[in-house]
Amino acid sequence: MKSWLPDKSALKRPRYRSLMEAIEDAIEDGRLHPGDRLPTHRELAFHLGLSVQTVSRAYTRLVEAGHIVGEVGRGSFVRNFADDGALPFPAQRAGGETLDLALLKPVVGDLHREAMRRALREIASDLPDDILSSFRAATIAGRHVEAVDSWLSNCGISRQGRSVIAINGATPAMTVALMSVAHGGDLIVTEAMGHHTLPALCRSLGLRLHGLAMDSEGIMPDALEAVCRADSVKALYIVPDSGPVSCAMGEERRREIVAVARRHDISIIENDAWGPLNARAAPPLAAIAPERCFYFTSLTKCLVPGLRVGFLAVPETAAATARERHMVTNWMVTPLMHEIATRWIEDGTATALLDWQRAALHERGEIARDVLGGLGVRISRAELQAWLPAADIGSEARLVERAREAGVLVSPGSTFSIGPMASMPGVRISLGLPDIGDLGHALRILRGLVAATGAEQLALR
Repeated sequence: MKSWLPDKSALKRPRYRSLMEAIEDAIEDGRLHPGDRLPTHRELAFHLGLSVQTVSRAYTRLVEAGHIVGEVGRGSFVRNFADDGALPFPAQRAGGETLDLALLKPVVGDLHREAMRRALREIASDLPDDILSSFRAATIAGRHVEAVDSWLSNCGISRQGRSVIAINGATPAMTVALMSVAHGGDLIVTEAMGHHTLPALCRSLGLRLHGLAMDSEGIMPDALEAVCRADSVKALYIVPDSGPVSCAMGEERRREIVAVARRHDISIIENDAWGPLNARAAPPLAAIAPERCFYFTSLTKCLVPGLRVGFLAVPETAAATARERHMVTNWMVTPLMHEIATRWIEDGTATALLDWQRAALHERGEIARDVLGGLGVRISRAELQAWLPAADIGSEARLVERAREAGVLVSPGSTFSIGPMASMPGVRISLGLPDIGDLGHALRILRGLVAATGAEQLALR
């Protein structure tokens, strides 16, 4: 690498932030390139006349912001953003007889195809003018209010004290929510094993991101309390029912999390993308703390993937900000998709599809319990996915690769890890394959591979 060092005379107080800015500027103007190795903490501290703690603080913040990465035993390097396209689901590269248990989606069958054909025929014969001419969200919002409220009530959410924005699915909703509560440099905290697109989104928005310790119910309140005391946290991004490791957060834990958020006055962004697909064992955090929760859900995971419609409910005090952020990033929900969603909710199609999906997933969940029982597998409450733990990161990588060679795709746990190190080795398994026989076959392949991997490890001892 180039022998780059920052200009000592240019540093201002606070020194750690000035050092951060110097490194960010060097990356931006090309003096530092992706893959370049940075000076060690001690080398840089000596050169600049700073404490090692100050340099470490700057490097830590740069890691959290996604500008650099730290590798144990090797040092700190400028991040290679060419790697940001890595996703936990390689379905677009799958071919032949590959069985895709990586891409998380609901079961789709003839019932869904017929429902969509019927909706399109009805709309074609009675086309609302605003589907063609709407260019502002307000022009179509009024006609859909009752349907939206009905769907949100299925999720345990009421409109009282909130403003609701129809939006093109969960990903735009999380973007709008983050942009509404935080600015560049702010700290967002989330599960140590969390939403796979959140790190890249936070980097794009210039936000710092920190993963919190978890147990079988998800985020531990003590972990949230500790980071709030140590730093200025802006918001908690939480997925209480549908995270990759299939935790199930109870009501008491939710109230403990809310108590910490209130004590430190932080916002909560609640991702409930599966919505009423989850058996509602506990109220949403947004029902407990409506004054600080940005809640969103979607019809995509619980009804049909092609229906890219969701709803973002925000505190009334943040409504103007959220609508402005929505306008500059998405402009408005797609009128045709919103129309289909409303008709399905009003005529009972949505309820019928939801009931069908629950039954289909329950059948698949039972197969997963039967085939993978005894391996520590954890099935999500909605039975849409399973988490299969691995002994270590090496075992995870071998399982993913050998499964791929055997024609089965699964999602490596490392793609969900928030931070530079994998915190919970394992694989996430989607249970939404249309053919239940194919699912059983794929799960039996995985069980055999786990057994073979375990035997290899015993032989090496």
